This record gives sequence, C-alpha cells and structure tokens, in this order.
Amino acid sequence: MTPLTYKHQRVQRLRRLASRRSARLAERRFVVEGVKVVREALAAGADIDSVYVDRSGPASDGALEELLQEAYSAGCRVFDLAPGVLARVADTVTPQPVMAVVCQMDVPLAELRNAADPGLVVVCVDLRDPGNAGTVLRSAESAGATGVVCCDGSVDLFNPKTVRASAGALFRVPVVAGGDPAEVLVELGSWGLSRLATTPRGGEDYTDADLSRPIALIIGNEAHGLPGGLDSLLDGRLTIPMAGRSESLNAGMATAVLCFEAARQRRQRRQHPAQSEPQQTVQPQPRPENRGVTQPRPGGHRDAPVHEAVTQPRPGGHRDAPVHQAGPPTVVATAAGVHR
Repeated sequence: MTPLTYKHQRVQRLRRLASRRSARLAERRFVVEGVKVVREALAAGADIDSVYVDRSGPASDGALEELLQEAYSAGCRVFDLAPGVLARVADTVTPQPVMAVVCQMDVPLAELRNAADPGLVVVCVDLRDPGNAGTVLRSAESAGATGVVCCDGSVDLFNPKTVRASAGALFRVPVVAGGDPAEVLVELGSWGLSRLATTPRGGEDYTDADLSRPIALIIGNEAHGLPGGLDSLLDGRLTIPMAGRSESLNAGMATAVLCFEAARQRRQRRQHPAQSEPQQTVQPQPRPENRGVTQPRPGGHRDAPVHEAVTQPRPGGHRDAPVHQAGPPTVVATAAGVHR
C-alpha cells in the first residue's frame, strides 16, 4: 500500500483529532501516540479505529514491529505514512513512530456505584493542566481507585498530552468525562462517600484523617482551588503539611500523596482488622470485700459476722491448722445457745 501523504483525508482527520477537542467530542474518538501507550490500549481491549505508522525511523529492539503484529492480530487497520508526516501531525518535539485512533471509553457516573468497592473516587473540579490530569489518572489507578471523574470545565481527559502523561492508566481505570460539579458531589454523597477536598492550609492533616472509609477526593484548580458554592457539599478538607518553603504541591503530586495514603490505610486495615475497629470498653469488676458471713442469732437477727478460717503454715511448713484472723469476737450459734 502506498504511504499516505500529509494532504490525505485520513491524515487530515488524524490531525484534527489530535489538535481539536471539538473534533474528539463530535466523533467520540481520540489519538494515542507511542508504542507503549498503543500497546496498553490493545492490552485493555480498547476499540481501536485505525493505526498509523512511520517505518522510516529506527525502532529499538523491534518493538514497533511487535506492536504492529499485535495490531494485525487484533484486526486493526494499519496505514503507512510517508516520511515526515507524523512530525507534522503530532504535537511533540520528537514524535513517536506510531499513532492510533481509539474510541472513547468513558462511563456514566452511576457505573462507579456498581463497582465491587466504590471506596475511593477521585474528582477533578476545574483542573486545567493536561500533565496534572495525566498524573491524577496514573496515581489513582496505581493506588486502586474505583474511578476518576473529570467534571465540566476541566481539561479534556482525551487530550493527547493527558493520554501520554497517564502512561496507559487511562485504559485501566474507569473514567467519567463531564458532569456538573455540584451534581456530582451530591450524587457521591448519596452513596455514603465522605467528600474531602484538598486545601493548602487549614485542613486536617492527611495522615490523621481516616482515609480507609469510602471517600471522594476532590481536586481543585491548580491556582485557585475549588470554585465558590461547593463548600456546603463538602464533608471535610485535607492539608499536606509542607516542611520546606513551598506553599503546596501541584494537583497531580497532591493526588498521588493522598491516594497512596488511602491505599496504605486500607492495606493496614485488611492486615490488622481488629486494630481498625472500635475497641469495646471492658468495665473492671469490683473486687469482693473481705466481709464476714453473717449467721442469724436466735430471734432472727443477722448482725453477727462469722469470719472464715484462713490456714497459715505451722512451723515446719504444714498448712493444716486453721488460724482465725484477728477481728471482732466471733459469735457462733449452736443448738445450745450462743457462745462467745
């Protein structure tokens, strides 16, 4: 097959999908670049529309040819590109030798509730940087999060930079693209998740917070945090203390710290469940007082204590002679009368 030139309609479509969010939304397809990420898409069973390859450049260790064999085996359509075409289409300084067009695979928010353990959901609100979004995806997936929600107004999860920064995590963790932030928080709260937002200062130290319970981590804008109007929908705020002079971590790094702290606490809870559950307080039993045993006097009175005998050893080590403890005179009632 003749390699496609830059003006070919397929190449122009590839360029639009790589550069325009509107084109990605219209077709519900996005561009994946590089041998590693395309292989992740194949391994995840993603619906791959087509693969484009530039065979003119070197491919180390035959990785490109191995990938193409996997693509052929999966039934993908593979198109060769003329030299230099990928460099004009890709938005990287050093373009990779392969690109693929993949169908978007975002899920509805309700699908996260149907997960086996909807215990950790990461919610991005007004997050704008594609690199941070990719780090959020990678951190959430690595820590075992149930899913990632990218609300309206945030960066496109299928932006080529976000896809590259996710290092394939986009294909391994359920993602929700869109949704009004307030509606998303209300819905997550109705599932019983505690909605915890990050803040540079004034929040609870993240190591003191119980992150082993079902939670939604709310990640706001890199510069301005969460927009106004959401405070009433939060159940708490978390702060990562800074030992140095930096005011805070960026959104991607903060997400990584919090997700892995949540993973650590959950792992500890599974390994030592008794230490994680509330301890039942055992009330100490009162020690019995050494009181005498009263026996009735003639006439029905019960006010004369009778002390029990306590054996003490005789000289020589014998313990068979009861010795009465000192105390009030012992009164013993007999059939003949009362003896003192």
